[in-house]
Amino acid sequence: MNGNQEIESWLRNLLSKNADFEFEDTEIEGKKIVVLVIKRTTGQPVTFKKDSYIRIGSYTKPLRDYPTQEAQLWDKLRLTNFETQAAKPELQKGDIFSLLDFSVYFELQNITVPSNQDGILHYALEDKIVVKQDNGLYSITNLGALLFAKRIEDFPSVSRKAIRLIQYEDDTKLRILKEYSGHKGYAVGFEGLMQYLEALLPSEEVITESVRKTVTKYPMVALREIMANALIHQDFTIPGSAPLVEIFGNRIEITNPGTPLIDIKRIIDNPPKSRNEALSSLMRRLKLCEELGSGWDRITIECELKHLPAPKIVLYEENTRVILYSNLSFNNISTEDKLWSVYLHACLQYLKGEHLTNQSLRERFGIEEKNKAIISRLIADAVSKNLIKVFDETTAPRYKSYVPSWA
Repeated sequence: MNGNQEIESWLRNLLSKNADFEFEDTEIEGKKIVVLVIKRTTGQPVTFKKDSYIRIGSYTKPLRDYPTQEAQLWDKLRLTNFETQAAKPELQKGDIFSLLDFSVYFELQNITVPSNQDGILHYALEDKIVVKQDNGLYSITNLGALLFAKRIEDFPSVSRKAIRLIQYEDDTKLRILKEYSGHKGYAVGFEGLMQYLEALLPSEEVITESVRKTVTKYPMVALREIMANALIHQDFTIPGSAPLVEIFGNRIEITNPGTPLIDIKRIIDNPPKSRNEALSSLMRRLKLCEELGSGWDRITIECELKHLPAPKIVLYEENTRVILYSNLSFNNISTEDKLWSVYLHACLQYLKGEHLTNQSLRERFGIEEKNKAIISRLIADAVSKNLIKVFDETTAPRYKSYVPSWA
């Protein structure tokens, strides 16, 4: 205890969120022993009361007072990332195959499965799924555990990173209908998770060319990419936090720990950045998401094809939430979401070498020509908000076209 507060609660309130520690107790010779286990940080130093400290000789000093040591520390932190750290060390070869499922690794890459464990292990070592220790034993890395764990609970360092899914009765969180937590690595369980999610979503039967089929009211291609992005771009330095999918009556919200490394207004055209390069690269090779840099283009296009508002991106202090709406009539879309959709439409048009026009925006929202005045007002509003701008001011009003404000 510290005063009237439990020591763990007191520490968590004063330490930064990337401080990962736990108390474990045992009994030795009839005496209770409590051990404080502190896990190595990645990405940035842990702070106490928002200050970082360093040990200088026998003294603890503020890190800011020692710029040379601070620079060296940052260099080491940059070279140390969560993916390459050991999730389970000191393993025999057979232990690896009892903990990891490699079948999806070869299936999704169209690679013939090697005939023996040594052949499989060759690929695992090349991709840093497994590393060989100096003593001849092996370690499964966090990357390997995250993607290929048969049971993610077997790996304490990633067990709390399993994706969660919650379905609510209506548009609020008052009543939960179903709750699901992933128990497999992302690659092993992704297809099953997407099938489970699709089964929960509202759908309708449509007939095309005399063939009746069931179609979900959400663009599944877009939803799949948003889900993959949440896994890839999460910030693993935030302990006790994992990707979360929440299904409401009129929307789906996907939340992941961490905030984007780029300005969300340039999410379509900017070169992509990822804080988890190895995870990102391997998930793309496994075809669990789009090629580098094309994800948000595809997401936005899929929403436009269904005349849905563009997915909304909401940033919090330590989390990012993407909101995907189901079928909404134009009149029921909020002004904010309409303007965001206009902006992303302008970005897509610009990247295609084309411009936003009244006609292109009417087609994007599924609006008839007789209502083009409504679209004209929306375009004017987007211009006044500095989201888009006129491409050529000398053009007659009825022929004006528009580009993103940054173009």
